[in-house]
Amino acid sequence: MKTIFVVDDSDTNLTMAEAALEDQYRVMTMPSAASMFSFLEKVVPDLILLDIEMPEMNGFEALEKLKAKEQFSEIPIMFLTGRTDADVESRGFEMGAIDFVTKPFSAPVLLNRIKTHLDIDEVIRERTAQLHRLQNNIVSVLADMVENRDKGTGGHIERTSIYIKILLEEMKERGVYLDEIRDWDIEKIISSARMHDLGKISISDIIVNKPDRLTDEEYELIKTHTIEGEMIIDEIISKTGEDEFLHSARLFAGCHHERWDGKGYPRGLKGEKIPLQGRIMAIVDVYDALVSERPYKKAFSDEEAVQIIMDNAGVHYDPKIAEVFLSVKDQFKAVRAKL
Repeated sequence: MKTIFVVDDSDTNLTMAEAALEDQYRVMTMPSAASMFSFLEKVVPDLILLDIEMPEMNGFEALEKLKAKEQFSEIPIMFLTGRTDADVESRGFEMGAIDFVTKPFSAPVLLNRIKTHLDIDEVIRERTAQLHRLQNNIVSVLADMVENRDKGTGGHIERTSIYIKILLEEMKERGVYLDEIRDWDIEKIISSARMHDLGKISISDIIVNKPDRLTDEEYELIKTHTIEGEMIIDEIISKTGEDEFLHSARLFAGCHHERWDGKGYPRGLKGEKIPLQGRIMAIVDVYDALVSERPYKKAFSDEEAVQIIMDNAGVHYDPKIAEVFLSVKDQFKAVRAKL
């Protein structure tokens, strides 16, 4: 059952609203904005009915405070008001209110207005979930296209996705770069990481699948997959608009071969000037490459791969992330054994 807060300094209005809604919603009534904020520390409602004219803190002030707090900013707000002033309504909508209900209100009208807005909110959530599923499916198809062209890296994308999840969870636990990753949508980040080698689509199959070591010229061509990946994602962004997923995918694609010491490619970024996505992928990407057999090299053991990475912490790799990697190396090994 969905929860509705009714905030009004009139006991009569609180009683009427509760009577109108209690059969279909969990109704919590409160006589002031201050009491509402106290309740919000314990319960986050699906909608708030908020009186405008209240002592101490009026409805507009309360709405402004709600919108300023990230955890409350998305709660739908419907104003209760005895005024039918167009300027009042205009101000409310500009501040983010979804509707106005005039007092004294009719119980059926109030119920229908609330039901309409909550149903719309449900539809929006479902559409958003559908878009996320579509996005993930498209990413999977693109990632499979890249991997199917590169015959020597079977399962690489799937494994690196799992490695990144392990690494990010441990980074959060240890507080490593927590200010940056705290607000990340981890599932989106992991999904976007699957596009890190997208630019290989533009590289000739002859080079991608060459069974021997690459010549210097061929290596220079392979290196362009970082910029090519960025360009493909930029093209998507130009048509759909940038969001967290595409922004992150672009960073994974363009920065995963940068080095901590500034000697990587394509831009020679150094230290924390390398986006965090690139610094994370640099470790998981090379780990998977080291422990995988290629036509031109044998697979290193997990112990050898870990030693190589740790020997290059502070040179190739972010030393803080390398330390986190060292603490979860056994989890990486377990993933490798299963996939």
